[in-house]
Amino acid sequence: MKRLLRCTLLAMALLAGFSCKKAPAPVLDDTFIETGDLLFVGIPMNYGDDNMAQAIADATSSGDTVNFIHTAILEVDKEGAVWVIDATIAYGVDRHPLDTLLKQFTLHRGGTATFEVMRLADDRQVQSYVEKAKTWLGEPYDSSFLPENGKHYCTELVYDAYVDSDGNHRFETVPMNFKNKEGEMPSYWVRLFAELGEPVPQGVSGTNPQQFHASPALVHVMYLQGAE
Repeated sequence: MKRLLRCTLLAMALLAGFSCKKAPAPVLDDTFIETGDLLFVGIPMNYGDDNMAQAIADATSSGDTVNFIHTAILEVDKEGAVWVIDATIAYGVDRHPLDTLLKQFTLHRGGTATFEVMRLADDRQVQSYVEKAKTWLGEPYDSSFLPENGKHYCTELVYDAYVDSDGNHRFETVPMNFKNKEGEMPSYWVRLFAELGEPVPQGVSGTNPQQFHASPALVHVMYLQGAE
């Protein structure tokens, strides 16, 4: 499986309509969500736009119908409201209502992305993971996708936060891949890193949503329905 560390919530209308992985009913019931659950956002394979979402999908696709391009941490407060903690280009590391994320991923030609909630099975330390993630609120988004540089991208935030009391990371890192299945570097990455004045960090140790979604440590909880 090709791997790339990349995540983003694009603040603009991104995606095009698609049909894959149907969400079973009931599509949204907050009582099934628990603090520490992870929310994965997916787009269809071969979306076709020259943007970060498609560049992520091209580099991390495993041949499934859905390419997961963003990972967020879920938190349920004392009143039962569901919050999202994630790292995005639009807001950096931020905490906001779940509905805000669902609205941001409304597709620009109608419809919504795929939203899947997954959970670490038999892990009683998830509250501490969420609290650790919140210590980075206000930090900028890591457009360089480099470790330990005072910034975070989405799965980097999860990787750094989900560390147990023995110092063990619940997720692994992999060599980053930015190339598509033909072995070519998409124009999006060429432009982005040229603007940053940095080399593309091909092969640098990192993480990505598709990789985390396939982790054997996670179990499926439910699908969510996007905002209308």
